[in-house]
Amino acid sequence: IPVPPISEQLRILEKLNEILSQIDKLEKDELKLDFIQKSFHKKMKDSLLQAAIQGKLTEQLESDGDARALVADIQKEKERLIKEGKIKKERVLPEITEDEIPFDIPDSWCWVRLGEVTDYGTGKQVNQNNIAPNSWILELEDIEKETYKLSSKRFDRKPGSSKNAFTAGDILYGKLRPYLKKVIIADESGYCSTEIIPFRGYGNINSSYLKYCMVAPTIDSYINQITHGMDMPRLGTDKAKQLVIPLPPLDEQQRIVARLELLLPLCDALE
Repeated sequence: IPVPPISEQLRILEKLNEILSQIDKLEKDELKLDFIQKSFHKKMKDSLLQAAIQGKLTEQLESDGDARALVADIQKEKERLIKEGKIKKERVLPEITEDEIPFDIPDSWCWVRLGEVTDYGTGKQVNQNNIAPNSWILELEDIEKETYKLSSKRFDRKPGSSKNAFTAGDILYGKLRPYLKKVIIADESGYCSTEIIPFRGYGNINSSYLKYCMVAPTIDSYINQITHGMDMPRLGTDKAKQLVIPLPPLDEQQRIVARLELLLPLCDALE
């Protein structure tokens, strides 16, 4: 081994101690940077979704009107559908209290319960023997988590149990382990696992707006607080109907969706 003089040994030790402490600090900084790089796209996506449902991503225009008028129109539509026998009359949902409102929204928006403005939980279940061959059978595994996209579309499955029927334009929401944020908009009719709930809004509410509402941080966090089951948590139908969501006028819903569909893919690209 090489042996320098004592005085140089001391200088070497002093220099090594200085450099090694700096390397330790750089290693910690590198770990922090790595964490930021891996989580940045998700945090940015969550920030955009939250801003969208708070009215901070789009401009409010006087010409849009007021969402309260939309709710009144929806009530009339539901009354008509009940008279025509197309939907059943459901029990009245409780009034929204101040304690349930998580944040401020623009004056032209209003707070509503999900079951007040959508048909959540009223879908049709079909026996497996009544499902035609080569039908689209959707399982939870076919939906990517947190991307709102399909990973596969299967027409070759043989249903082994009853399925929920859905049609093009329905929101398909995975109620099992909702923290995975498995939700898409159906582009054609088919049948899905009973762990997926098909629903849509009344009064021409934008389906994509509702989809983004269900996965926005504040609402998603609350959903995961009210699930039942430890290992396989599920969102119960009655609790889902009572979810409080912010409702903008129709035109602003469209602007919100257009803005999100422009920006969210950029967040995915950062990953």
